[in-house]
Amino acid sequence: MSKVILVTGGNRGIGAATVKLASKKGYAVCINYNKDKLSAERLRNEIIASGGDALTIQADIGIEDDVIRLFQTVKNEFACISGFVNNAGIITPRSRLVDMDIERLRRIFNINIMGSFICAREAVKHMSTDSGGEGGSIVNLSSAAARIGSPNEFIDYAASKGAIDTMTLGLAKEVAEQGIRVNAVRPGLISTELHADTGDVDRPEKLKQHVPMKRAGTAEEVANMIVWLLSDEASYVTGSLFDVTGGR
Repeated sequence: MSKVILVTGGNRGIGAATVKLASKKGYAVCINYNKDKLSAERLRNEIIASGGDALTIQADIGIEDDVIRLFQTVKNEFACISGFVNNAGIITPRSRLVDMDIERLRRIFNINIMGSFICAREAVKHMSTDSGGEGGSIVNLSSAAARIGSPNEFIDYAASKGAIDTMTLGLAKEVAEQGIRVNAVRPGLISTELHADTGDVDRPEKLKQHVPMKRAGTAEEVANMIVWLLSDEASYVTGSLFDVTGGR
């Protein structure tokens, strides 16, 4: 039987690139989405047409009951998962902190921090050898923003990713003896649909001069790191933060 991975926000951007690459590597893939069912089903059909195994599951990671149902559905379909990519998250239009209202902050922190923590919690419950699981790998999606700070743009988003870095370091130590490895990938300036959510779809082109390699990265380049961390090739790697930033 193929190893099974679950990718939250797996219907677009880095999540979709990870799903595609993992499928090519022989994994059965569970594609979580929130609202865009059409893109998730399109991706599932593409994978099945290529001979892979894929499942789509709707769930809002900002809602605890949805997250619990998400993992239970995967367990019902595949018995256990060997990899979890904690990818779903949001970003909002550019703003200085002085202009941010409480609802924006609550939304960012609820999804990017609370949702990611709850997802990691459920992944541990399903994967831990202490709970009858077979162990595996958790890859959290952070951001280079966590160390850059994103001034005058979205320091709230940057702060939420800083929390993911800290969670990665602590959780890796908590579950190392339970057969689970935990790492984070911190993408830099990557050409994905996410930039449209900031109100500036051309942001990668505008900012590429700040990258030593003088270009934005691709979702596929980030996916390469994620899928490696899921694999047995990374069997002695845990508690690490990996930058995929073109040197920025």
